[in-house]
Amino acid sequence: MRPLQQRDAMSVIQRGMDTIDSVRDLFEDSLEEFVMERSSMAREEPAMSLAMEILMAGGKRYRPILGLLAYEASGGEDISEAMGLAISAELLHTATLIHDDIYDQTKTRRGRPTLHLSHGLAHAIIAGDYLFVLGYELGAKHSSRIVKIVAESCAGIASGELKQFRHIGDLATTPEDYYAIIDGKTAGPFSAGCECSAIIAGANEGDVGRMRDFGMEVGRAFQIVDDLLDLTGDESMGKPKGTDVHEGKMTLPLIHALTMLHGPDREQLADVLTNFSDRRWEELIELINKSGSLDYAKQLICNHLDRGLDLIRGLPESRAREMLAEVVEISRNRES
Repeated sequence: MRPLQQRDAMSVIQRGMDTIDSVRDLFEDSLEEFVMERSSMAREEPAMSLAMEILMAGGKRYRPILGLLAYEASGGEDISEAMGLAISAELLHTATLIHDDIYDQTKTRRGRPTLHLSHGLAHAIIAGDYLFVLGYELGAKHSSRIVKIVAESCAGIASGELKQFRHIGDLATTPEDYYAIIDGKTAGPFSAGCECSAIIAGANEGDVGRMRDFGMEVGRAFQIVDDLLDLTGDESMGKPKGTDVHEGKMTLPLIHALTMLHGPDREQLADVLTNFSDRRWEELIELINKSGSLDYAKQLICNHLDRGLDLIRGLPESRAREMLAEVVEISRNRES
């Protein structure tokens, strides 16, 4: 099979792919081709055979899907131009997951043991580093402007993670602290992917800015949904309940609850978070509900997604723009 980059120039719509699932399938095929190609290189086979255990284990693929749709919604006509960046986004994301699992001591990822448990700490670190290098290599094939955006996004991920470390168990964490963390580690990469896709598509600066801001709004909503799922979700939704609470991460509902509760309720919540265990789960949820923090987080999710929709309404009408809106609604429904 010829690599996607060498096939006839067509958009996803021209290929008859006018659903989110069909775009995901196109990406999965291209990612598999890329992985097989790199695995066939003797110097890379050991690293790729390890990294692909997580890379090819599924996932929502929101970042590459958004990038591909952003490219077409911004006027791009040959989806192969944007596929390298879409793969880059997924490689970088998977690298962060491997490293996250190490310092969070996570036991499973995408239904299988994490790399540091199955292969050892050193192997997992190398696999994550390898994917970072590959992801940056793909981004570096474009203009210096793209390289700068990708580099700044990677630096933002590192800074966001370090800021999160500083606030582990910190009950004085503010909403401003929270957004500084998630803008670096989550929303920033969403934004960079959409912005770069618009640039490659040859969009005017106004539309490039719209796509950058759209990605930021969707990325912020995505992270707050994850915060909610930590309190209300289950394994079938991709995230076990209470993971963040056990790790001492200050998520938005917790920050809001600590602000809204006063007197004995505030003292009780502080004690629950400081000395948390599974037996205090119902106590925590009762206090969170009393503070109204779940509804507050849901409203913020809607606000971010609505702003994202407003931004893409400034783009020319197209099926790709409609599909971007569909991704927004999928994000909205993740927390319901």
